Amino acid sequence: MACTSCSTADGGAPKGCGNKGNCGTDSCNKLTVFDWLSNMSLPNGEKPFDCAEVRFKNGRKEFYRNTENLTLSMGDIVATEASPGHDIGIVTLTGELVRIQMKKKGVNHESKDIAKIYRKASQKDIDIWSAAREKEEPMKIRARELAIAQKLEMKISDIEFQGDGSKATFYYTANDRIDFRALIKGFAKEFSTRIEMKQVGFRQEAARLGGIGSCGRELCCSTWLTDFRSVNTSAARYQQLSLNPQKLAGQCGKLKCCLNYELDTYMDALKNFPEFETRLVTEKGDAICQKQDIFKGLMWFAYTNNFANWHVLKIEQVREIIAENKLKNKVSSLEDFAIDEAPIAEKDFNNAMGQESLTRFDQPKKKKRPTKKKKPGENAIVANKPAGSNVIRPNNPNHPAVAKVVEKPANQNPNQNPNQNPNATTERKPNNRNKNRNKPSGNRKPAERNPNEPKPDNRIIPNKKNESKE
Repeated sequence: MACTSCSTADGGAPKGCGNKGNCGTDSCNKLTVFDWLSNMSLPNGEKPFDCAEVRFKNGRKEFYRNTENLTLSMGDIVATEASPGHDIGIVTLTGELVRIQMKKKGVNHESKDIAKIYRKASQKDIDIWSAAREKEEPMKIRARELAIAQKLEMKISDIEFQGDGSKATFYYTANDRIDFRALIKGFAKEFSTRIEMKQVGFRQEAARLGGIGSCGRELCCSTWLTDFRSVNTSAARYQQLSLNPQKLAGQCGKLKCCLNYELDTYMDALKNFPEFETRLVTEKGDAICQKQDIFKGLMWFAYTNNFANWHVLKIEQVREIIAENKLKNKVSSLEDFAIDEAPIAEKDFNNAMGQESLTRFDQPKKKKRPTKKKKPGENAIVANKPAGSNVIRPNNPNHPAVAKVVEKPANQNPNQNPNQNPNATTERKPNNRNKNRNKPSGNRKPAERNPNEPKPDNRIIPNKKNESKE
């Protein structure tokens, strides 16, 4: 951590301030600059630079003049000049690097308008500053309610108290000009403090609040990016990106700043390409460019009368055709110059787990057929099926088992052991179910019945076993 509030506890372990990466002053590591001149001593007779860089809430930085010749180092809490009263901030940079930073941001270090550093902050100054910081979040919620009540099309994004608690600055964003004179009167009456309204852009709002981008890292504008270059849709066109606002917009709702990072590389590569609007004249018809691969040096062309078929040409071949067209000569066709796009086999793709097939999840799973349990004597195979025998006839007449005939007697008990002699008599235990065997059942028609007799009751009583069922 870059401030003294995140000290170490007993045993040397870092204690932290419990703000999940942000210290009591917010943004410990936001827009920090490494002082690579800190270990170098000044030449003899050279005075140290009399200005210092001080950071306030959410990465706001200002330059102040050290008129009292205080011995300052990075992380010192100082009281600086403000209007009115004083403000509390943290020193982030001292020495000759401050001169370079002021030159980079266009601040004249010889100007008399640079504010001063009064002193190093005392414990009383820090207590007042911390108490004022604790009021900011509930005040922001109440301020938004007052703005909605007055039906103002504005968004209050942040509130920053001055170090002595005498003034509160409200940062807001709006698409148009807002008449907030009545709103300021309501704020002053509600909060009983001096109010200052400051409008910021959408990019500045994202830089102040911070967040996580679509790349999974912290926003560039809140960590290291200090200037906001203009970004337009031509940067996406040169990089052949789809003009999808949801993908090209950042947290601020504007185009992502990272679209400009690789734009110079694409512009250098496009210098070797013919123009995208180039029209090739052939005997089969004119062809126009549909797509280009910048890093492989390929261009896709299609005939104006057949846009379905694209032909891949290298940029050298395209230049050759253009040179022939300038001489008012037509080439025979694009097929003579096109290169073959061999499909890439699936075996060329192997991931870390060794799964080779890329379409292994595209095929539907085959349903397993239920296996039927075989009954005894089911595998008997015969050529001719005699009457009263349960056998299976094979489809192939030349099957070697055709000559074998296994007959099953019609009166054989299905529960009888096949190795047992069918003529042998076995004693059976008396069963009460045999008593009702000759009685008519409700599930089958009796053999003979007198037409004058009443019909039997065939209703089935639930939860009652049919005793006459075999």
